[in-house]
Amino acid sequence: MWYFLLIILGIWRIFLLSLSYFGSIIIPIFGDRFPYWRELLASSNLPPWIWSFGNFDGVHYITIAKSGYSAQFTQAFFPLYPILMHFFSFGNYLSGGILISNLFLLLAVYLFSKLLLIDYGSHDVKWILLFFLFYPFSFFFGSVYNESLFLVFVFSSFYFARKHNWLGAGIMGALASATRLVGVFLLPALIWEWCVQIKNQKLKIKNTSKNSKIFSFIPLLIIPVGLLIYMIFLQFKFGDWLYFIHAQPYFGASRTAGEIILLPQVIIRYFKMFVTVSPKNYDFWVAVWEFLSLVISSGLLVISYFRKVRLSYIIFSIFAIFTPTLTGTLSSLPRYTLVAFPIFISLGMIKSEWLKGIFIVISILLLFLFTMLFTRGYWVS
Repeated sequence: MWYFLLIILGIWRIFLLSLSYFGSIIIPIFGDRFPYWRELLASSNLPPWIWSFGNFDGVHYITIAKSGYSAQFTQAFFPLYPILMHFFSFGNYLSGGILISNLFLLLAVYLFSKLLLIDYGSHDVKWILLFFLFYPFSFFFGSVYNESLFLVFVFSSFYFARKHNWLGAGIMGALASATRLVGVFLLPALIWEWCVQIKNQKLKIKNTSKNSKIFSFIPLLIIPVGLLIYMIFLQFKFGDWLYFIHAQPYFGASRTAGEIILLPQVIIRYFKMFVTVSPKNYDFWVAVWEFLSLVISSGLLVISYFRKVRLSYIIFSIFAIFTPTLTGTLSSLPRYTLVAFPIFISLGMIKSEWLKGIFIVISILLLFLFTMLFTRGYWVS
């Protein structure tokens, strides 16, 4: 499995770098849809086909790693990833961020394979990993974004839980909640996992008394600690426990912070955009793939349920996908679906080999398109 992982990761990385390089030739005009790219990216002395993997949110992570939360509204970004960038970049925060993301991707893929091998054969696992790595928006894994780091903690937490190590699951969950808000939703998912294991009498502990079984879930309560520590920091530093939420509307994604917008309202809003915005407008197509990401990921989660994918995985994924929609938009949803890993299990478990091959080809073609657009400064998620 290690050889397989190293080979596909190597192919994936070379493929994306090639797309970034040729993208600068095919799309000569840089999109310039985000601030500070000249100061933080273009000035890095790295070639554009490398520094472009720090586009969009990458500049905010670099700012935090370099100067803390000195820039207004960067509090929307959780601290653990930029902290690691600060300590392990040795002054070059852009290249350090890219390096950290890729190293954690290697670890995430390995942990994902370990988690999958509990339930599936190696042949199916390889297909699942192919869908995972060649997903149309997988370029975020190797960019200055926290997806790879976050998934290391998610996969570790679930793996420890499957091995009945609830303390390890709780600690990894706490690190996840310090990396992204949706990390806190490992708590309901793993509480469900604990209940299933208790019911099936699969929980193995030295002390088999009734009380020890009842209270063995307590380490899972550590999971929200990462989020709580960040909230306390925001309160003492900026006087706002929920600054990470209140800062969201200032990033131009039409998010709301003062009220909850239900999903049907969001869908109606998107249908209005499809009717009123011209297909000649680039934003029309952004809305299209945001909406399709919702539809396709939701459908694959339903399929994963009927395919008997572990329900705790599905519970976490439902929260991870649908919680961001409460801000009134599907913006960034294509990227958010990256952590809803049951969708890749559903694809990998398709019985027809040729059908899986067709889907992989389609996915790679879309990855081709979105990587070029992203690295040329055009918003895709």
